[in-house]
Amino acid sequence: MSQTELILLQRVEHLGQMGDVVRVKPGYARNFLLPQGKALRANAQNRARFDTERAQLEAQNIKRREEAERLAERMQGLSVTIIRQAGESGGLYGSVTTRDIAVAATEAGLTITRNQVVLEHPIKSLGLIGARIALHPEVSIPVTVNVARSAEEAERQARGEATVPEEDSFVLETEDTVEETEGDAPEA
Repeated sequence: MSQTELILLQRVEHLGQMGDVVRVKPGYARNFLLPQGKALRANAQNRARFDTERAQLEAQNIKRREEAERLAERMQGLSVTIIRQAGESGGLYGSVTTRDIAVAATEAGLTITRNQVVLEHPIKSLGLIGARIALHPEVSIPVTVNVARSAEEAERQARGEATVPEEDSFVLETEDTVEETEGDAPEA
């Protein structure tokens, strides 16, 4: 399979640092790295251009990283609440997406895009879920996503209280009652 050689213009997670020459699949280069300005094709002309602009690119990178670090300090411990409809078992009708988290974070005072939100897996249930917001390729902050059916339920979850549906607690009471009656039954 063919690969494309690129020069990275910034750090790319799981790929390399600024200035590294990397080999990637053509689709990844064509659809992600090149359009977003994260890399240049590794030909002689671009290598020379990168060498002349390297100091300027590194200075810009350091400035953006310092701004991101200051913002990360201010937004440390960020928690966003997202209200969604869910079934009795706590499973969501649909899922919470990176766009939902970006909108909630913007409402909380941190202007970001959905591309900056990093989720390990889709959010499909109620509860407190951890996510990450990448402010810069080298700086990210953890964010707690509180997914609940109502604002009251979100407050209970944030305090650490269990939000067990009433039907589940009824089933537990019934099971306890069954165990008590089984103990009173004569053995055959």
